[in-house]
Amino acid sequence: MTNEQEQEQRNITVVDEEGNEQLCEVLHTFDSEEFGKSYVLYYVIGTEDEEGEVEIFASAFTPSEDGQDGELAPIETEAEWDFIEQVVNELDEDIDAE
Repeated sequence: MTNEQEQEQRNITVVDEEGNEQLCEVLHTFDSEEFGKSYVLYYVIGTEDEEGEVEIFASAFTPSEDGQDGELAPIETEAEWDFIEQVVNELDEDIDAE
């Protein structure tokens, strides 16, 4: 796999409420046995603030059969949000430890 192919796989296009396509970078993907779903954390490319911080979004993710694409879905329950928040906090701790 070339570096360009790796970068393409780390980017996804998300359509917002107004139908606008936004190029996003995937930060992390993970699965939950408890909820039986896969999740993706991502941010809209080009939205970094002065400190380089971004707003992180989370969605449930259903991969396509060929593994090339997939479909994003909203997080449905408060329990899922709690699980995602726990994953984000663990990632923050790992980054701080490095």
